[in-house]
Amino acid sequence: MSPLGAAALFALVIVVAIVAFLALATYNAVIALQQRIDKAWANIDVALQQRHSELPNLVAAVRDEMSYERTVLEDVTRLRAAYSPTAPIPDQAVTSEATSGAIRQLFAVMERYPDLKSATNVQALQDEIARLETLIADRRELYNDQVYRFNTRIAQVPAVALAGAFGWLPRPFFAAEPGAATAPSTDLETV
Repeated sequence: MSPLGAAALFALVIVVAIVAFLALATYNAVIALQQRIDKAWANIDVALQQRHSELPNLVAAVRDEMSYERTVLEDVTRLRAAYSPTAPIPDQAVTSEATSGAIRQLFAVMERYPDLKSATNVQALQDEIARLETLIADRRELYNDQVYRFNTRIAQVPAVALAGAFGWLPRPFFAAEPGAATAPSTDLETV
């Protein structure tokens, strides 16, 4: 082989090695992002299930005292029943946001009942659900950040060239539909 042919072969081997390295590094980075998304979603799911488990206890604890506020209690109960851990993430986001709104409305209405505010068990349940709401919001932010990173990564070069081959599609954000985040009414005259 001539020196020119050997140099060309060496250059080709270097280019192939660089392309292979970039493909491997990109693949590993995208897989790591997928794993982070799955972990973040699992953390949200745990918090949603904990909230789902605590809501009947709160409704049961305040039901007798708040008998005139049946609509608020029914909303919380209805939305709790609408929770489905197997639903697509966008559907779960809408249900979660609606449930959070109903809980905020329930807490606002509970403020009008001094006996409830002083009941230790009701206060403990309220504190726990408020803690879970904060936890869900924090975990939702982390999940959405990981989805943003993943979606951005697979849309950039060189991952965009590999996306079709590996079936990488943008992941949905855990976000409510427009208007679903509207604060619920706490006007007791309309409840």
